[in-house]
Amino acid sequence: MNITEKKNKEKNLKTLRILGIVEGISYLTLFGITMPLKYMMDMKEPNYVVGLIHGILFVAYVFWTFLVHRQYKLKTNKSLLLLISSLLPFGTFVTDAKILKPLEAKK
Repeated sequence: MNITEKKNKEKNLKTLRILGIVEGISYLTLFGITMPLKYMMDMKEPNYVVGLIHGILFVAYVFWTFLVHRQYKLKTNKSLLLLISSLLPFGTFVTDAKILKPLEAKK
């Protein structure tokens, strides 16, 4: 593996970690703030905006998970955990700490 490929690989892992954190925050914002606003105060706009942003972040997270899975030759169960974590509140924070951060430390 040449230096450019190695830097690309490291950049993709860092991008996945950032996406996971931002996606997790958008998920918590969606369920903790904008959904109560929508259903308790009949304010639909914040839910639409945050929902759209969350959807885009979710798709990007899934894409980067597959990319990192291929580049780092992750075991399938670890990649599945990364994907499942995006469906659970606080899940991406946990898998970042347990799977991605140690992977980045192995450099």
